[in-house]
Amino acid sequence: MSSRQYNFCAGPAALPTAVLKRAQEEMLDWQGRGLSVMEISHRHAAYLDMTQDVEAKLRRLMGIPRHYKVLFMQGGATAQFALLPLNLLGAKAGADYLDSGIWSTKAIAAMAPYGKASVVASSQVSGYRRVPSQAELLLNSEAAYVHYCPNETIGGLAFDYVPDTGGVPLVADMSSTILSEPIDVTQFGVIYAGAQKNIGPAGLTLVIIREDLLGNAHQLTPKPFNYALQAANDSMLNTPPTFGWYLVGLVFDWLLEQGGLQAMALQNSAKAEILYRAIDQSKLYSNNIVAANRSKMNVTFSLQNEALDAEFLQQAQANGLLNLKGHRSVGGMRASIYNAVSEAAVHALVAFMIDFETRHWA
Repeated sequence: MSSRQYNFCAGPAALPTAVLKRAQEEMLDWQGRGLSVMEISHRHAAYLDMTQDVEAKLRRLMGIPRHYKVLFMQGGATAQFALLPLNLLGAKAGADYLDSGIWSTKAIAAMAPYGKASVVASSQVSGYRRVPSQAELLLNSEAAYVHYCPNETIGGLAFDYVPDTGGVPLVADMSSTILSEPIDVTQFGVIYAGAQKNIGPAGLTLVIIREDLLGNAHQLTPKPFNYALQAANDSMLNTPPTFGWYLVGLVFDWLLEQGGLQAMALQNSAKAEILYRAIDQSKLYSNNIVAANRSKMNVTFSLQNEALDAEFLQQAQANGLLNLKGHRSVGGMRASIYNAVSEAAVHALVAFMIDFETRHWA
């Protein structure tokens, strides 16, 4: 009998059970070589073949054009906050930033040592309940790039459109939405994402960059974090996170088996609709995000009586519903329902929420 429980963690997040089982089966003997993939050189021909295959699968899943480079880097999305200006500013004085929550503000703060971060629109005036509209964006045509976070993992706030930047390269932190639905990669100059939500295990960071944006790195940029150098070396300038790269490939296999990103988009929309409907029909639970900007990946909600929070979390865990506590900066609850979280898990959560409300709220 499986001891697996329903994991709603925001990251590191749930991985597909089929992926974990396959990794388990191959742990001691990868490709019949008598050793683990963790023990083989990243310069070995078999490993290099695997990395090329992984990239090809990602390009197929996302429809990534040939004039975009795909980098498998380290340091997490947080490191990219500083690496973006180091690699993209060139001779420009600064870049434009959209503020839609905590991760946006962290990216803005990280820009300070390298150039001016102009906040051209902010959700702060709405209490981070909605995203700024296209008409509210006060963009600068001389900016090196425009940065935004399509989905704020902590606040559960998501953009319902892709900003039109008038030709200035658009940079997106897609850590919590990548691979959850189809996107048009050509709308972006750079897409980056920490792996630990929809891509794979923590430790690897994906960077998809249009080729014409390479070659602008500041001279003090460390070589392992220079996009152009990593692109020229197939992300092998230094030893990459080899096991993570391998596991990412297994996730891509799983996604293709599910029917690709079109199929994932349908599943993710259905899961979010089930959970938001339960919240909206409840007297105990509430979500204060404008409907059009509700995240499909990170569903935040609060209890009308905060005194019940601890009991809710304790009983949820006892029922196999894990990691529902909201981020410490905002409180409340958060159910992260990434690709690997099944519809059955969402139904189980909703059933528990209804039962808890029945027992604790008249």
